Amino acid sequence: MPIASDNSARPPVRLGIIGTGLAAKKLHWPALSLMPNMYSVVGFANRTRSTAEEFASLAGLSMDDYFADYRALIDRSDVEEVLVGVPITSLLAVTRECLEAGKHVIAEKPPGGSEAEAKDFAALVDRYPRQKTLMAEQCFYQDDLRFARSLIDAGAIGDPRLLIQRTLKGELPVPGSFASTPWRYRPEYPGGSLLDGGVHPIAAFRLLLGDVTSICARTEWLNSTISAPSTVAMTFGFANGGTGDFVYASLDNPFFREMTDTRILGTTGALEIGRHIVRHIHADGSMDQHDFAGSNSFYNEFVNFFEALAYDAPIVGTVAQSVKNMIIVLRALQSAESNQVIETSGEEWNQPPTGVALWRRHGAEGLFDGLPTRLTSRRVLREGGVVAA
Repeated sequence: MPIASDNSARPPVRLGIIGTGLAAKKLHWPALSLMPNMYSVVGFANRTRSTAEEFASLAGLSMDDYFADYRALIDRSDVEEVLVGVPITSLLAVTRECLEAGKHVIAEKPPGGSEAEAKDFAALVDRYPRQKTLMAEQCFYQDDLRFARSLIDAGAIGDPRLLIQRTLKGELPVPGSFASTPWRYRPEYPGGSLLDGGVHPIAAFRLLLGDVTSICARTEWLNSTISAPSTVAMTFGFANGGTGDFVYASLDNPFFREMTDTRILGTTGALEIGRHIVRHIHADGSMDQHDFAGSNSFYNEFVNFFEALAYDAPIVGTVAQSVKNMIIVLRALQSAESNQVIETSGEEWNQPPTGVALWRRHGAEGLFDGLPTRLTSRRVLREGGVVAA
């Protein structure tokens, strides 16, 4: 089925932005700037005018469309959709007002500062079925992860049994960095950086192997600049019977670099998923290497939302999916506090255990049809039991 052009079904979405800080400048605008046929920014709001001026300069926007109070922005009749990028503890309240004003919403993650807020967020969205809501989770749209998932679905490594990942990163409140935001390093919600950043790898694992049904974890305080645990070591079980082993750490002291790729071991092969690269080892010892250029998970995310408005295409990054990601992190914190394994398979929020849908563009057969992604693949032989580059 051919893919419709970017604006064949409707003109560009008239977008308002609430919160013009680091996420808007470093993550969202670089993607939005590539898609003028799909999105037109018609207004933006931020409490601090100087921050709004920086964003306006970057995006080539007029300060005539700036609002100090976001409520004035959502009162505008020409704003169809709102991108909500405010601190975690304000997400639910701001999103509620946007939906009440009749707007479609893309909201940053996670869905609140507590489990109760996350569940309230999901219930809120359910009350507005005619409006589209996406909760930003770029891992659901990341091309290397989507490609690896397609290999798993095709049986390329047999039955996936073990997932391993180590994420160690230096995190100091340096001006201009995400870690410098006070609500991240002095959090008013459980987990702090572990919650804010930890939902991303959990989303990736769920995309690859499905829902998590049991969790055993330990935490450590290894960052003196963060007033919360900064490290978690987690073992979890998947609904398909597989096992995951995961360490996530935000550190302020020197450390040895660890393997940061995600590795999945199956009964007939294995995958290694890195930044813009997937390696696939076959049962005969040969290896395929797949390299990605031009990938942009935020671009893909905005495409999914545009096509949801234009064609009623299903949204992959739903609030319900982000609720699952968030509660898994919260259950890990509970496991660490109680020193017990926590079974989640029977909990209401984890039903049904359907995992995450594999996203494609509307009407596309291939994973990268109509996207800027360029995939190149080559076969590499193993010599003497070692993969030869």
